[in-house]
Amino acid sequence: MSAQSADVSGQVELDGEALAQRYTAVRNQSEYLCAPLEVEDYCVQSMDDASPIKWHLAHVTWFFETFILKALVPGYEPYHPEFERLFNSYYNGVGRPFPRPNRGDLSRPTVKEVYAYRAYIDQAMTSILLEEAPEELVDRVVLGLNHEQQHQELILTDLKHHFAQNPLYPIYRPVADKAPRQVGVIDYQTFAGGMAEVGARGGFSFDNELPRHDVFLHPFAFANRLVTNGEFLEFVLDGGYQSSHLWLSEGWSIVELENWQHPKYWLQRDGAWFEFCLSGLQPLDLTAPATHLSAHEAFAYAAWLGARLPTEFEWEYVAAQHDAQSAPSHCFVESDTYHPQGDDALENDISELFGQVWQWTSSSYGPYPGYRTLPGTLGEYNGKFMSSQLVLRGGSVATPRDHFRVSYRNFFYPPDRWQFTGIRLAKDI
Repeated sequence: MSAQSADVSGQVELDGEALAQRYTAVRNQSEYLCAPLEVEDYCVQSMDDASPIKWHLAHVTWFFETFILKALVPGYEPYHPEFERLFNSYYNGVGRPFPRPNRGDLSRPTVKEVYAYRAYIDQAMTSILLEEAPEELVDRVVLGLNHEQQHQELILTDLKHHFAQNPLYPIYRPVADKAPRQVGVIDYQTFAGGMAEVGARGGFSFDNELPRHDVFLHPFAFANRLVTNGEFLEFVLDGGYQSSHLWLSEGWSIVELENWQHPKYWLQRDGAWFEFCLSGLQPLDLTAPATHLSAHEAFAYAAWLGARLPTEFEWEYVAAQHDAQSAPSHCFVESDTYHPQGDDALENDISELFGQVWQWTSSSYGPYPGYRTLPGTLGEYNGKFMSSQLVLRGGSVATPRDHFRVSYRNFFYPPDRWQFTGIRLAKDI
């Protein structure tokens, strides 16, 4: 018997058996990402915003146990009564979460037990997916799979931050050398603006992508590609980090407080520039898209050039005219490159919209007109974070391709730069 159809990727409808296969594939991908790790790598927490890899693996499992097995399956026996607190992220409706800054203090449960926990939940989940399942259960499974894919990206970015603290600059996975590409100057394509529809069109989406609605766009110009390392290096060498007039007030305070001199993971040795990647310390590729930039750095760079960042609606308007699934294979996590390489832009065309790096916009992260949170505790998923953050668009090299869609709204605080975040420029007309 099959479960009711559900649209996991936003494109393909799946019956119960196919959804069970999809569940297994997503869960296996999390463990594939962890395959190169030593047991010591699972337990490090290098800053409050990053979590131990062991915690990520347990938390996404906790999500399925808490919101599906405990909530919807009569007679379900929890794996461990204290896991509800240990691996709760921020759902106050479930109970008091274990403090986020102290996740690295949890030497127990062991990595081995976390994997046993995953296996226990997987067995229970696959059993119910092969039976006739109510629509609410299927909807929660789809949400849980997309939630796990979000944490797969965090596994990589948190691990990179962990490894970057180590002067040995450990290698996560080696990547074949790639010759620098040919990059022309940034060109701009103009758009007349007017009324535009934005938001999810159908299939799976997070609640923050809804409802679909109209926005008005003034005429604007949109850069044909992302900003490269070489272009951002010019900003660095021109004293961009010493020029207070380029920075927003909060950004300049952080530059002074934390002594920012260049992008995160860049360093200089004997006059040569290097960048730490998940493939280890590498010479800075001047032709690759610049990444691990905060919104403050993006705003300052745009001001230095007399440009600006696009709004999220300008970005979506342009992106909707392109096919995200046709992006080159190296743009998303499935390529195992783990670092942006850039595309070969065609003349008078717009490239690097999808994958590579999340692109900062100037738009505050807030609700769309008519927005409603999910009912119950799941309503804490997105809505409670609609304060003091900015929207990013486009996905990154750490994003699963089938997790991404044009309406996807990522969000981070302006100082954040441990994610794969970069710059696309825009201008007023």
